[in-house]
Amino acid sequence: MQQGKFITLEGIDGAGKSTHLIWLEDFLRRKRINNVMTREPGGTPLGEQLRTLLLDQRQIMHAETEALMMFAARREHLDKVILPSLTRGDWVISDRFADASFAYQGGGRGVSFDKLQILEQWVQGSFQPDLTLYFDVPIETARQRVQSVKTADRFEQEQDEFFRRVREAYLQRAQQFPERIRLIDASRPLQDVTSALEGIIQETLFN
Repeated sequence: MQQGKFITLEGIDGAGKSTHLIWLEDFLRRKRINNVMTREPGGTPLGEQLRTLLLDQRQIMHAETEALMMFAARREHLDKVILPSLTRGDWVISDRFADASFAYQGGGRGVSFDKLQILEQWVQGSFQPDLTLYFDVPIETARQRVQSVKTADRFEQEQDEFFRRVREAYLQRAQQFPERIRLIDASRPLQDVTSALEGIIQETLFN
C-alpha cells in the first residue's frame, strides 16, 4: 500500500485556514483520496484536553511550559493519528503542526529556537510534512476577520506586536524551507486564494 501524504496548514488566526481546510477535504474527496482532518493542539483525547488548557484565557503559564505542552500533544498526535493514518495510505490534513511552535512559542513568546529544535528532533526525528501551506495576511486584516466571528482565546487576545513576531517567524521558516513551505497571499479574494492553493497542490503532490 502506498504511503499517504501529510499536508499542514499554517498562519495566524484569520488567515483563512479553516475555510480552506473545508475546501481541501472536498477537493481530495472528489479525487477519491481517503483523508483524515485533524488539528493542533488537539487531534487526540489527551491532545484536546491540553488544547483546552492552552487556549483558556484564565491560564497563566511560563512560555517554556506552553512549548512543552504543545510538543507533548504533538507526540500523542503523531502516535495515535498521523503516523497510523499515513501507514494505511490515507492523506492527513492538519490545522497547524511544528511550524506553529516555532512561530507562536518561538517568535511570539521568545522561547529559544535552539530549544524548540531539540524538542522537534526528540518528538519527530526527521519526520516533516510533505507540504505546508502558509497563509500569509496582514495583522490588521486577520484581526478584523477573527473579531467578526468569535470570542478571542488566550492566544488571540494578545497584542498586535505579538502577532507581528509570530508572522515574522513564519516568514523566516518559509525562507528556511522553501521546498516544503509554500507561501500563499491570503489577503487576496477568496477565489484567487483557492485557485493558487489548487495549483500548488497539483504541482507538488500530483505531478
